[in-house]
Order: sequence, then C-alpha cells, then structure tokens
Amino acid sequence: MMLALGCVRTQDKRTKFGMPIVKDSIVSRYERDVQQVYQAAKAVIEADGALANETIMHGQGNALQVVEGKVNQRGVWVKVESLDAKTTQVTVQTRTPGGGTDIDLAAQIDKEIALKLASH
Repeated sequence: MMLALGCVRTQDKRTKFGMPIVKDSIVSRYERDVQQVYQAAKAVIEADGALANETIMHGQGNALQVVEGKVNQRGVWVKVESLDAKTTQVTVQTRTPGGGTDIDLAAQIDKEIALKLASH
C-alpha cells in the first residue's frame, strides 16, 4: 500500500512534511474577544507542552494570531481570528513528527481552550 506523502500547510501559512489528505484540525467559535481567546490558547499550549512561536499575520482586513508549540512530541498550531466584533474562530491543528495527524490531541486542546475561557 502506497502512502500519499507530501507537504501540508500549517495555520501560520508555512509548509511541513505530511499526509495532505487527512483531517488534522478542529475548528470552534467563541463569543469572546480575540485577545481573550489568544491568551487562553497560549496558556493551554504552555501548560500542556512547550511554546515555540507566536505569529501575527495581517491581511484581508483581519489580523490573525497563531500560537505554535509542541505537545506530546506533536507539532501544534492554534490559529485565532476575529470573525466579527463578537465572534472569534479557533483552529487547532496537530501533526506528528512522521507527518501524520493526531486529531484526538487537537480535540483535547480545543476543549481545554473552551474550559479556560469558561473559567474566566
């Protein structure tokens, strides 16, 4: 059986070795300020693993922020972007060192972000 390996685009618009045809991210929306959600995402990555990078990208009228880290030796990217004045969208993406995905980890991190927001 052949594996279709190639490159995938991460949430910070970079490319990484991986299988491009498998689900690797979870998307959620919160009625919270972008900065509140960003701080919650950053705190979760720091608590669960190691923060590697923070990126702010501008374009199409919206600034979006990406937190990158390592959790359980997996690459994790959390993109936080404003959809409107009241709604923020979060996309949690995970990749294993071999280019696979860990959708369970993405779901766990997404849930931890929601719990952190609920506690504030």
